[in-house]
Amino acid sequence: QVHLAESGGGLVQAGGSLRLSCVASGGTISDNAMGWFRQAPGRERECVAAIHWTGGSTYYADGVKGRFTISRDNAKNTVWLQMDSLRPEDTAVYYCARSRDRGLYSAESQSAYDYWGQGTQVTVSS
Repeated sequence: QVHLAESGGGLVQAGGSLRLSCVASGGTISDNAMGWFRQAPGRERECVAAIHWTGGSTYYADGVKGRFTISRDNAKNTVWLQMDSLRPEDTAVYYCARSRDRGLYSAESQSAYDYWGQGTQVTVSS
C-alpha cells in the first residue's frame, strides 16, 4: 500500500498562485507516472496534469496550459503542482494519484491510477 498525502491548498484571490505538494510513503512512486486531478461539486473528476516517471515529459489539460506546472523529485518521493494565474473556475479539490504505467498514454483516465491521495481544497475568489 502506498499512501499519498497532498498539501498546499487554500484560499487565494484570482490571479494568485499556489503550490501543491504530494508526498508518498509506504512505497515508491519512482517507477510510475503521476497525475494531478481535480473535482468541483457537480462536475466530473478531470486530469489537469501528469508527468512521466522520469520527469522527462508532461501532460496538461487545455484549460491549464501555460498556468500550471507539474514537477517531481523521485529521490524525495514527491510531486508538485505549481498553479499560477489562478481563476475562480480552478476552484476544486485537487488529488494526487499514482499511475500503474510509466508513460502518459492513459494519463487522462482515472482508471490508469492505482493509488490516490485524500485531496486538498483549492478555492479561488473573484
